[in-house]
Amino acid sequence: MTFSAAQVKELREKTGAGMMDAKKALVENNGDMEKAMEYLRQKGIASADKKMDRIAAEGVIASYVAGGVGAMVEINCETDFVAKNEEFKALADEIAKVAAETNPASVEELNGKKTSTGSTVEEFIKEKISKIGEKITLRRFVRYEGNIGTYIHNSKIGVLLNASSNDEVMLKDICLHIASSAPEFVSRAEIPASVIEEETRIEMGKEDLANKPEQIRGKIVEGRVNKLMAQRCLLEQPFVKDPNQTVQQLISGKMEIKSFTRYMLGEGLEKRQDNFVEEVMSQIK
Repeated sequence: MTFSAAQVKELREKTGAGMMDAKKALVENNGDMEKAMEYLRQKGIASADKKMDRIAAEGVIASYVAGGVGAMVEINCETDFVAKNEEFKALADEIAKVAAETNPASVEELNGKKTSTGSTVEEFIKEKISKIGEKITLRRFVRYEGNIGTYIHNSKIGVLLNASSNDEVMLKDICLHIASSAPEFVSRAEIPASVIEEETRIEMGKEDLANKPEQIRGKIVEGRVNKLMAQRCLLEQPFVKDPNQTVQQLISGKMEIKSFTRYMLGEGLEKRQDNFVEEVMSQIK
């Protein structure tokens, strides 16, 4: 069958595969993009942690923590020039504060809350649009109550953490770790069964296991999936400042992690996170 260069380009961007591998995957799967991506993973050409989406949005991540509450927001704009504007950053800081202090249930509700200027968040944003000359949007927010830690890296990656202890040093260290290592869950108890089943199915289909006996293949796949899940759980990850111990070992007897949220600017849109993570790692080590 035939397909366009745009389809090949899309598959390459989603998987990191070479041109010929991308073409072959589409041929083998009759142009089905999802099956082609799975095909490349099973061939070992596309890795499981390759992000399917890229990031294009500009803007900032901002947080506010005080009095046992904290909030983090993502505010988007059109250009990096505006994102670096101090007035735009102040806007994001104000909205994070409003989110923390008013406890809205949704973005829509947050837009209707009053800022320190007396206008609503929505009105406040419209005022800045008129002044700055770019579209500005409140994309998302998260809010926690308790012992809250936060870390914002260059306004591009943000972490909000809720824990059982108010140890500021440890809270900051865990936030730094989350920013750089990008865990998805606190522990395995949070991982949906569907995620484990999907990874098991992918691993079972890999070519290097095709000729092995079923019992041996099952044990190998179980080990691989366990390793993949460990990489996605905060408590099982090697601590970024001391890889000889896990995060669980670091906090044992001192702190429990209740929940965390990690934002990356424009997540799910059009640009990879690799450079952001490298920046965080370079500052931690």
